[in-house]
Amino acid sequence: MSDSEDRREGSLEAPTRHPIDWKSADFWDDDKLHAELERVYDICHGCRRCFSLCNSFPVLFDAVDESESGEVDGMSREAFWEVVDHCYLCDMCYMSKCPYVPPHPWQIDFPHLMLRAKAVRFKKEGARTRDRVLSATDRVGQLAGIPVVSQAVNAVNRSPTGRKLLEKTLGVHRDAPLPAYHSQPLRKREKARQTESRAGEATGTTRGRMVLFTTCYGNRNEPELGADLISVFEHNEIPVRLSELERCCGMPKMEQGDLESVQRLKEINIPVLAALVDNGWDLTAPIPSCVLMFRQELPLLFPDDDQVAKVAAAFFDPFEYLMLRHKAGRLKTDFARSMGKIAWHVACHLRVQNIGMKTRDVLNLIPDTEIRAIERCSGHNGTYAVKEEYFDIARKICRPVVRQVEEADVQWYASDCPMAGHQIGVGLAGETAPTHPMRLLRLAYGLVD
Repeated sequence: MSDSEDRREGSLEAPTRHPIDWKSADFWDDDKLHAELERVYDICHGCRRCFSLCNSFPVLFDAVDESESGEVDGMSREAFWEVVDHCYLCDMCYMSKCPYVPPHPWQIDFPHLMLRAKAVRFKKEGARTRDRVLSATDRVGQLAGIPVVSQAVNAVNRSPTGRKLLEKTLGVHRDAPLPAYHSQPLRKREKARQTESRAGEATGTTRGRMVLFTTCYGNRNEPELGADLISVFEHNEIPVRLSELERCCGMPKMEQGDLESVQRLKEINIPVLAALVDNGWDLTAPIPSCVLMFRQELPLLFPDDDQVAKVAAAFFDPFEYLMLRHKAGRLKTDFARSMGKIAWHVACHLRVQNIGMKTRDVLNLIPDTEIRAIERCSGHNGTYAVKEEYFDIARKICRPVVRQVEEADVQWYASDCPMAGHQIGVGLAGETAPTHPMRLLRLAYGLVD
């Protein structure tokens, strides 16, 4: 029996998320925040079911055990905030472990309590320079996308001397995997391609045409993610286009507790995407965290915004969408090759969408292909793993995933989250690199060598 099945055994009601009441005065009240932290910490201390997830829980339990009283009331204020610092909002405690989530009367939502604490602190203190830089994905991407600048940035990121300098000045660990920047981002490439081929202008009475939200990472760092998706979708006669305007989804800012910036980004993205939905387009993104932001976090932050709800209802995980097409008899299975054995890491922000293992299901359609699913956190989670003070902890969290990949004896290892894939690669011996599941599917179709 899985954790989630075990948790729900005593209740017929599924876990539910309540809106985040960040516009209320109570949300920002220091005393009320601390009282809620104390209440939840005390329940977690009595349960300890989440000890094997992120480092927040070991930090909490150690702080309680080492206090004079042996209870939460003996913890220092510093320890309270250390627990918050180690939470990277993966949501796995809520979705797979905690028996006290709503509708339980204790109403425990640990990740969103951590978000509240981060937001209160951000409002009072702001963020350190490193965290502002790491979360400014649009600005950094635009600057690093200038050809001369991208060459310089990539050279620094590849240089041992440059990495030592980054560690000293910004606190980015010298051994953490950092993505390259491309001066020809996906949006620029796709704009040129669609000028020549108007596949994205197909019309019909039903949906089955897709808008790709490229994401900051997918646009500037790994544009091949979007290229693979477009190739696979168009092979299956699903027209793909980009939105006229796109900014960061807001997840990096939310992880900092910068909710005002999340709102500003929402006010740019949502009207554009909602208009596309009105015109008969479905929506997707190549990064699970960005899909989750539109499907869950923005609706919880802005529960009264009808456009947010409209966009959320039209947003799909890419493999979820392909599996829906397969169930309708409209997905091509004209595969040109088998893919052998694949170790597939199930990214946390994919698991919490509650859509099942659609990536595995689609890849299982490829003949003579075997998928080994690994349901453990990689420890990367946004920017957590690249920070000097958390790098070793993130490696430790990822160790069980690395071990399972090594024991699986596979030809490929993959994660829907490319950053998680590279985090796994750091722990593996040799020079092997992850292959994104969409690239595996494109290879199987024979659409790329």
